[in-house]
Amino acid sequence: MRPPPCGDSRRQQCIEANGHQLAMLYVALYTIALGGGGIKSNVSGFGSDQFDISNPKEEKAMIYFFSRFYFCISLGSLFAVTVLVYIQDNVGRSWGYGISAGTMVIAVAVLICGTPLYRFKKPQGSPLTVIWRVLFLAWKKRSLLYPSHPELLNEYHRAKVPHTQRFRCLDKAAIVDDRAVADENRHNSWIVSTVTQVEEVKMVLKLIPIWSTCILFWTIYSQMMTFTIEQATFMNRNIGSFVIPAGSFSFFLFITILLFTSLNERAIVPLARKITHTTQGITSLQRIGTGLIFSVAGMVAAAIVEMRRRKIANQRNIRISAFWLVPQFFLVGAGEAFAYVGQLEFFIREAPVQMKSMSTGLFLSTLSMGYFASSLLVSLVDKATKGNWLGSNLNEGMLENFYWMLAVLGVINFFCFLAFAMRHQYKVQQYINDGQETELKNGKAETTYDMEKKVSAEAEGEP
Repeated sequence: MRPPPCGDSRRQQCIEANGHQLAMLYVALYTIALGGGGIKSNVSGFGSDQFDISNPKEEKAMIYFFSRFYFCISLGSLFAVTVLVYIQDNVGRSWGYGISAGTMVIAVAVLICGTPLYRFKKPQGSPLTVIWRVLFLAWKKRSLLYPSHPELLNEYHRAKVPHTQRFRCLDKAAIVDDRAVADENRHNSWIVSTVTQVEEVKMVLKLIPIWSTCILFWTIYSQMMTFTIEQATFMNRNIGSFVIPAGSFSFFLFITILLFTSLNERAIVPLARKITHTTQGITSLQRIGTGLIFSVAGMVAAAIVEMRRRKIANQRNIRISAFWLVPQFFLVGAGEAFAYVGQLEFFIREAPVQMKSMSTGLFLSTLSMGYFASSLLVSLVDKATKGNWLGSNLNEGMLENFYWMLAVLGVINFFCFLAFAMRHQYKVQQYINDGQETELKNGKAETTYDMEKKVSAEAEGEP
């Protein structure tokens, strides 16, 4: 399943991998990607399902869940860039892949053993189908006039989500026309939507502006795994006689993530709770904004370090210490500790309950879009500068200009994020603004779940 070993490619003609061997490699890589997509898009949503947020203690515990969840992910990443990198470089890549496979077998066993303890929520159909139907009916009924009052919309009084005026064009999907007059047709989702369905689609659309401003963060983050590692190969990585692998410098990124994730839980969130007198302390949008600021600072630090590194390398032919890369790892790592948790919490909390897994996928798509955007930017910049910025030999390029460009784009992106964040209404704010007053219980406001349950009960005529 692999080509014969090649001791020295300079002295002998190495035999390349044939089509069957390459096919085997790509099948393995895409299988890993498929499995990763399945895990990542469901594990965080499934984890949050284990908390009953109508219980104040569990509501408080769920806030910490997102931080602890990402803490564990970062531990795995830290293990990968230290122990696994060392094993792959000094023992063999097959051992690295074998250890990874073994840990996944253990993980599956642990997951199965915990099955009797889990809380399961039954699936209620694909959320994409609901979104498509509402958009289709809104377009189909675009020529109809709005009713004189929203109460005339289909199942207005039985809606589980309060009616809002945003994206009013979608309300046409819930207009009861001639075909929907009959009682049996009112329950046919392909003829007329309910107000609940329309409002859930509006919730998803409200996430898109924030989603779009999160992409650039991961474009900046991807530089820590690409160009920053490349920088390390042109720097002095010795500690005595031991040479640190360039890939292992990501250690500083992940150790910073672990540090700030712990600080968030132990110090920052408790302090913010005392100041704001809220359960969350720091809102998800505040976390994201903080992460964006750190990422811009990281690119500024990266540009300054690269300018110094290249100047000394070209003028004195000296390799400066690779530990000069620590500041950019530190700043971007701190940004990720805020941004990842903030984005995950935002997309899960702000999406409709039935669309939790889809909203997690929406969040994860910002990561993939960020990496795609990075590849696109590298290609465009390399073509526009004719290879002068991003040459294979960093000493002959101007990588710092690419970092400065990302910093400027980050500043612009941050102000766009601020504009969207200031206009965003959290779900509980939406209920309050629609006439649902928050009651204080033991000096604390009702949770989002309480508000949702209260609104739903009142809409159905319950006390």
